[in-house]
Amino acid sequence: MRKEPANQPYIYTEEEKALLSECIICPRECRINRIAGERGYCGISAGFEIASVCIHKGEEPVISGNDGICNIFFSGCNMRCVYCQNHEISQSAHGETCSTHLEEILDRIEEILSGNVNSVGFVSPTHVVPQVKAIIRGLKRRNLNPVTVYNTNSYDKRAIIKSLDGLIDIYLSDYKYVTSELAKDYSEASNYPEIALKAIKEMYFQKGSGIQVNDEGVAESGLIIRHLVLPGHAEESKLVLRNIAEEISTGVHISLMSQYRPPKFMEHHRQLGRTIYETEYKSVVEEMEKLGFRNGCVQELDSYQNYNPDFSKDHPFE
Repeated sequence: MRKEPANQPYIYTEEEKALLSECIICPRECRINRIAGERGYCGISAGFEIASVCIHKGEEPVISGNDGICNIFFSGCNMRCVYCQNHEISQSAHGETCSTHLEEILDRIEEILSGNVNSVGFVSPTHVVPQVKAIIRGLKRRNLNPVTVYNTNSYDKRAIIKSLDGLIDIYLSDYKYVTSELAKDYSEASNYPEIALKAIKEMYFQKGSGIQVNDEGVAESGLIIRHLVLPGHAEESKLVLRNIAEEISTGVHISLMSQYRPPKFMEHHRQLGRTIYETEYKSVVEEMEKLGFRNGCVQELDSYQNYNPDFSKDHPFE
């Protein structure tokens, strides 16, 4: 990709430029001028700092289908999850080396969509919502209207999620913790539980419980709440499920993930240095059934073997 200035304010609306010039896009509210090149907690300027645009078949089956989804992996993040599987791009300077121009991103997406792929996923988009909106507008200018998927850690401001109404077809939303201490220790976000719940409630308000699918059974609209079961924290996972049942709905689609795999630098961590035990995951699945959740999916216990990306490659998950 050709190198372009990170600062591309001309592709943003006045409202978006205002947000970026004193950034309050995410709950961190760094208030730095990203258009001037300043970088806050997320480490990303106002440009398009993207680690990969590729076909990805590792999302939930109802989203990936047989042909996969065109995923845009943004660099940087507004959280610091100590166990992040995408740490190569979320917690390093990788993004500074891959800044590119909007039109080249659109070219790559259009190339992928010319095949059998009909969905575009925005992965870790919370800190780059103006960029997400600019990409969607660019696709529409090219008469491309793919299903759009907002694949988020849910550390999103409710007002920003409101602003996505009508632009995002599917919310693929993490719900990591309900315990503030755990959120602080593992993700440097003690207020994550209340922030995430408000954001997910807004997503639910927009989409409801049901998922609309096409003739091939691939989702075209809806909300899926993801939860990753962490080793040693099955009880936290049960609390998360109870909170969803009480605060949102037992009709919402749940993706209960067993895929946790410790990064190499976490292998000696007292609790997070291993994969999860079968008994841990099974107890959380049983709680999900006991609570009466009617929709969703679970994973095989060895699923962690399939989620080990290498973002130095054109196709990180192959």
